Amino acid sequence: MTIETQEDVEALKRIGKIVSLTLQTMLDAARPGMTTRELDQIGERLLANYGAQSAPRLAYNFPGATCISINEQAAHGIPGDRVIRAGDVLNVDVSAELDGYFADNGGTIVVPPSTPQKTRLCHAARTALNEAMKVARAGQRISAIGAAIERTAKTYGFRVIENLGSHGVGRSLHEEPEHIPGYFDPSDPRILHEGMVITIEPFLSTKSRIVDEAVDGWTLEGVKGNLSAQYEHTMIITPGAPIVVTVH
Repeated sequence: MTIETQEDVEALKRIGKIVSLTLQTMLDAARPGMTTRELDQIGERLLANYGAQSAPRLAYNFPGATCISINEQAAHGIPGDRVIRAGDVLNVDVSAELDGYFADNGGTIVVPPSTPQKTRLCHAARTALNEAMKVARAGQRISAIGAAIERTAKTYGFRVIENLGSHGVGRSLHEEPEHIPGYFDPSDPRILHEGMVITIEPFLSTKSRIVDEAVDGWTLEGVKGNLSAQYEHTMIITPGAPIVVTVH
């Protein structure tokens, strides 16, 4: 969507704060021995308490309130019987709707104990998000986002998952501009416009450039032994720094 009124801004900030609080609460609650279903139920209760609806469930009938992905799972992991274990790289993606507005955010933690590689992977993905946000300005090419992510991944010795990316959001979970690659595409002529609402969500990995759909029809997985990390904010594009709505 493109922002038209200050009411749009305030509405996006309301739902953005809700998904941000929900994400942080879930990441803080993750413990070895807990199932991903139990972790998802924490998020489901919080969203309900705020009067918000799970966006993946609303938009796609996803079988969970949130997406929870572990280790070789890069995205769209279905909450279920999988047990969280010490050392897991755990990603949670929370998106929700309130009063017709959508916001989307995600984050990754290593369930202690970590390793130098896992810690560096999370740091690199978080840095990639920050670097991409620095170039997300009205008038810039959309491809500048992918260039910043790819440059950061290479700096830290990781790969970009090329078939996952950022996207437009606001009045629905996924909208124009559609797929914003996490790598530099010089053939992409699209321009960021003031008031445009997008996510930026780098997916960095240790081995895989492409992830494939698992037998469950939802989860996207890398090759055996791959680890990935994702961080995501929803933001409004301006001539200067974007207005990040997924903060609390």
